[in-house]
Amino acid sequence: MANEFEKDKGKIFVWDMPIRLFHWVLVILVIISILTGLGWSSLSNETMVHEWSGISILVLVFFRILWGFFGGRHARFLDFIKGPQAILSYIKCLLTGTHQRWKGHNPMGGLSVIAFIGLLGAQAGTGLFANDDSDVEGPLFDKVGKDLSDTITTFHYDIATLIYVVIGIHVVAIVLYRFQGERLIAAMMHGHKEEGDYKESSMKGPTAGNPFVALVMLAASVGLVAFILNI
Repeated sequence: MANEFEKDKGKIFVWDMPIRLFHWVLVILVIISILTGLGWSSLSNETMVHEWSGISILVLVFFRILWGFFGGRHARFLDFIKGPQAILSYIKCLLTGTHQRWKGHNPMGGLSVIAFIGLLGAQAGTGLFANDDSDVEGPLFDKVGKDLSDTITTFHYDIATLIYVVIGIHVVAIVLYRFQGERLIAAMMHGHKEEGDYKESSMKGPTAGNPFVALVMLAASVGLVAFILNI
């Protein structure tokens, strides 16, 4: 399991199936949430789809947090969360063209993971209490009342703006790394990177996480969100 499907010559295995599925399902759900939130979809049940996409994102956020402790080596927080000094040093080397590629998330990539987890979690969480001043109310609107819901709704819109900014930065970074020979999208699709001289953290452990553990973590995340919705 440590070398999941690692049979392509000239490639090394980095991203296991759970983290890849998490990534692409999250991408789809975020797109759905944006389209339905801005009213750009032609769905007749747009509001319901928006609500359930947000709830599903919350499930994935909880899963990613748990997988950050129990997943494969490069999915774990200890593998890619770096301090300010390491991040600034990486940025300096990146700007001068002297940076070294990382096998997993580089310090900037790790920072974007934390940003996405925090912002998407906050966005989905505030959506539970939000309202649109008409007939649309989050599933927990009644728990806080109209005044507090209005305040939370403002945060919901503000966080959305921050998410757009982070997505933009993320896309630009993917394009820039592509020009430097790093196929980040392809790696997140099939799990492999081209062989090369990669920097890796001192953390040990199997590259691939246990699929059974992933299912348990997903079930726990669904249960946690269900509990929150039924408070």
